[in-house]
Order: sequence, then structure tokens, then C-alpha cells
Amino acid sequence: MRTSDGKQTWAGGRAHPATSRLRIRLARRIRSARTWIALGVLAPIGMLVLSAIMLLDLRQDAWDKAEQTSKNLLQVIERDIARNIEIIDLSLLAVVDNLKAPGVADLDPALRQLVLFDRAATARDMGVMLVLNENGDSIIDSHATPARHVNNADRGYFKLHRARADLGLHISPPVTSRLLGEPVVVLSRRIDKPDGSFGGVVLASLKLSYFSTLFDRIGLGREGGINLYLRDGTRLMRYPFVEADLGANIAGASTFQRFLAERRGSFTGTSVRDGVERYYAFTPVGDLPLILNVALGTREIEAEWRSKATVIGLAVLVLCGLTILLSLLFGRELRRRAAMQAELAQLARTDTLTGLANRRHFEEAFARASRASRRTGRPLSLVVVDADHFKRYNDRYGHAVGDAVLKGLAQGLTASLRRPGDLAARVGGEEFAVLMPETDRDGALRVAEAIHGAATALAVPSAGIEPGSVTVSIGLAVTSAGGVGEDLYRRADAALYEAKEGGRNRTRCAPEETEAGPPGRQSLRLVAP
Repeated sequence: MRTSDGKQTWAGGRAHPATSRLRIRLARRIRSARTWIALGVLAPIGMLVLSAIMLLDLRQDAWDKAEQTSKNLLQVIERDIARNIEIIDLSLLAVVDNLKAPGVADLDPALRQLVLFDRAATARDMGVMLVLNENGDSIIDSHATPARHVNNADRGYFKLHRARADLGLHISPPVTSRLLGEPVVVLSRRIDKPDGSFGGVVLASLKLSYFSTLFDRIGLGREGGINLYLRDGTRLMRYPFVEADLGANIAGASTFQRFLAERRGSFTGTSVRDGVERYYAFTPVGDLPLILNVALGTREIEAEWRSKATVIGLAVLVLCGLTILLSLLFGRELRRRAAMQAELAQLARTDTLTGLANRRHFEEAFARASRASRRTGRPLSLVVVDADHFKRYNDRYGHAVGDAVLKGLAQGLTASLRRPGDLAARVGGEEFAVLMPETDRDGALRVAEAIHGAATALAVPSAGIEPGSVTVSIGLAVTSAGGVGEDLYRRADAALYEAKEGGRNRTRCAPEETEAGPPGRQSLRLVAP
């Protein structure tokens, strides 16, 4: 006689009566047509509510992303503009200070040019740097010796500096350079004579191509835009570039009034230029009289969300329709329920990796076998199998090879059994159990020997694992009539422990009589595979 085996300790038993009654009531409710009709109504409503909440969250995410993008762009652009203007202003201040130095005015013109102008004057987007006398005539030119003749006394910045000694750095609206013939922004400072009277202006022209190049690197969609304004409302640059907008003044626009009033922040408003609703983020540029804003079209902000909302909305409608349809048809499917439940029960009792019985299946079989052994007085054998050094396979070859080893061991266990009543199960990571009702010690030992042989023959050629590389340790215990299931687990586990302590790749049999396991060794507990 022989029976099948089980693995680590765990006690099986009958279901509690209260639990059984609860299951019966639940099964009756599930079979009720009224229940399915209610579910058929409530489920679509729940899906609609959840979908609406999810879509609102997605919309908020789109706006949060747009807000963060705008802030990041503002920060990057503002720092770039402020840094470049600061460099130009330092060059202007250096010219003002150096002109006051003794002897500079008497230097050779070429040498004086080197003293007054640093390398900032040769930057890619710099136009020219000029020193104008009190009459507006150019007397020193950063790019020519002697200076190219030009008179800028009619320029607004020249008139302002002549009228105001405290003006400081002045940034002009866009003008066409008389020397370059292209649009520029003029940065200028006043030059005072020793007596404090007006002595002229030092200026540096910055090509508008600097701003267009900077803005062109950024993609904001078809309705997006970047604008740079003077504090009086004059537009210095716009992206996308529209030449007619350069120099336009929008001081009276409600959007610009908010720029001035709030200094920095964001809001949603309608553009006075094209009537498009946009999300505006704005900030001053350092301490300069400049205001920078990034605008994103609200339709484009929500465009991706709208496409997702359309797809999700259609999917939810389809699902709701299917749910209602299924709720009406499900009554006719109840007759198939028994077969479906049997199939699902089988899947729920099988270990997905090895195809062996899983913990749940083993638990039920062990409980039945224990009761039968006590009732009939026939022996019950339990073989506990553990792969030796299994962690090495995972660590060395990876989990895919480790899984292949487990599958091979499972096939070996199945091939080692000869009776329909025997059961091989995976009850741990690399731990298996063979439960053998009506099997005595000799029969169980023959099965254990067959398992050793199957393990030794196992090979995984793709990983270079040859036959003989894989071994197992086995603990065996047999209980007779009246034996206690927990004692059987304890003794089988203690025998497995001795097999491992004894060098692995061997079988140890527990004494048939019930006795305490090794000191400090706990009873075997069944774990989920």
C-alpha cells in the first residue's frame, strides 16, 4: 500500500458551520434574478460616477502640467534675458567710468577703443556700441576707427538722457539701426561732464534676433505665444514673430493691466489681439522695466485631455451597455454556472508555475486523508521535499532558470507517483510535499528514492545545468491509526531538517512513534506556494 504526500505543517479541518450557512445564503442570493437586475442598474451608474471623477482628475492634471510648464519656461527665459542685459549694462557702465579716467581722452583712437570696449561688444547678437557727444554725434565706435558718423540726437533715448540725469539704464522700444539697417533695442546710459552737465550717451544695440532665436527654441502649440513688453506697454518681441506687432502698445488692454497690477502670477483671459482664450503666466525680468509672459491656448491645454475623455467616455458607454445586456442574459447562464465553477475551482487548486496542487488543494486532501487514516486505521505517509541550494540557481542563472528547475522537479515528483490517490503539491518556494494515503514506510521510501532519481536526472541545457547538478533533501514520516496530523508534519519536517544537516541529497525517516522534534525546531507550517 502506498499513498501520496504533503509538505509543510498546517492543520486541516472542517469548515465552521456558521461559515457554511453563510456560503449557502450567499449562493442563493447570487442565483436570484432580482440581485442581477439590481447589479445591472447599479454597476453602470457606478462606472459613470467613477469615470466622471477620473476624467475630472485627468483634466486637473492637464492644467497642473500647463501651469508647471509655464513657470519653468518663464524662469528659463527671464534668467537668460536678465543675464544678457546685465552683461551689456556692465559694459556700458565700464565705458562711462573709463571715459572719466585721466588720459583716456588723449589716447590713440585704436587704443582708446580697446580700453573702452570689452569683448561683450563682439557678441553674436550685439549690434554696435557707440559714444555720442552732447550733440548726438558718434565720437567713439566699438567696430570702427575712426567712428562711423551718425547723429542720434532725434532718438527718444537721447532726449530722455539729456533731460534726466537720474534716468540710469534705459531700454528703448524697437528701432531700426541707422548703421545696421535692422531692428534693434537700444540700451543706453548718460555720460556726465566733470561739472555734472550732460556730456552725451553711451549706447549698445541688441538685435531683435536675440529674442527671436531664444523664443524659437520653445514649442508652445499653434495658439501659444511669448511676449516681452516694456513697462509702458510697448511690445519688444512676440513669438510667433509678427513684424507688425513690434513696437505696438497694449497698455490699455485688460491683460496688460493685470501684468502691471499683480507683477507675477497667472490667469486665464481672452487676448485683445485675436480673441483666443489663453492661460497667461507672467513675471518681471529682474529689476528691469520689462515684463515677460508665456501664453498657452486653453484649447490646446485640454486637447489631449479631450481626446482621452472621448475614448474613455465611449468605452464607458460601451461597457455600461454591455453590463446591462449581460445582466439580462445572465439568468440563462446560471445553468452553466456549475461547470464553470468546477473549472475555476480546479484552477484555484493548482500552482500556476508547476501545475501541481497548491496549498489550498493540499490542505483539503490532507484533511480528508487524516480523517480517513483515523477512521480506517490505515497508514498515512508524508514526504517533504526541498531543493538543495535552490537560491544559488536564482542568484547565478536568474529566476527564469530557477523556475525551469522547479518545473523539472514538479515533473519528477509526478512521474514518481504510481497511484491515483497520491498527491504531489508545491507548498513553498522550492518546497514540495507528497501525500500518500494507505502507504507504509517501505512504499514511501520507494517513492522518495524515485524522487531522488528524477532530481538527479534533471538538466537545464540552456543554463549549462547538467544531470546530477540538482539534488533534493527529503524528510519522511508515517502515521498509523490514531496518529495526529500535526505530529506527522512535525516529524516529517524534523526528518527533512536532519537530511539537510546530514549533508543534503538524502532521505531521513522519522520514527513511527510520536516524539518531540529537535530542540528549538518549530512545527512545520504550510506556506502559500
